[in-house]
Amino acid sequence: MDGKSVEELSATECHQWYKKFMTECPSGQLTLHEFKQFFGLKNLSPASNKYVEQMFETFDFNKDGYIDFMEYVAALSLVLKGKVEQKLRWYFKLYDVDGNGCIDRGELLNIIKAIRAINRCHETMTAEEFTDMVFDKIDINGDGELSLEEFMEGVQKDEVLLDILTRSLDLTHIVKMIQNDGKNPQGSEQTGEAAE
Repeated sequence: MDGKSVEELSATECHQWYKKFMTECPSGQLTLHEFKQFFGLKNLSPASNKYVEQMFETFDFNKDGYIDFMEYVAALSLVLKGKVEQKLRWYFKLYDVDGNGCIDRGELLNIIKAIRAINRCHETMTAEEFTDMVFDKIDINGDGELSLEEFMEGVQKDEVLLDILTRSLDLTHIVKMIQNDGKNPQGSEQTGEAAE
């Protein structure tokens, strides 16, 4: 994508997204259940379900329990067209499950497992090996937690790590479903059964 900000979205893009959103969610407020249904996320493992809930919460910017159209557009714009720094801040918020301002090994490991299950990532490293690599490379003070600063600086300095994180959070399949009126382009449901 070209790195446009939310303000730079074309009128055509906004109109297409609005039409899709209102078709799937006539009330104008998307609930967690509707969010899962829209993206074909059924029979999720507990870890995958927690990840989807966390993603929903990060998209619910005003924390009212719904994603309205403006939140939907802002989230899609950020994920699809945001600058690296914006995306990394969002990834950090997504990974920081307990909201304490730091990511610990358990949080990162659980999210990576869930992301891989949902996105069907085929990485050469296990989720445990990936988590260890992340902490070995960017936990500067060795306290077992990643602050926002450590995360941002560490990932931006390491092209391999940035590439892996970007691929693991690739939402291209979600965009294809939006473009196909909510239907999975592969014709199968996402289940998130496998953890790795």
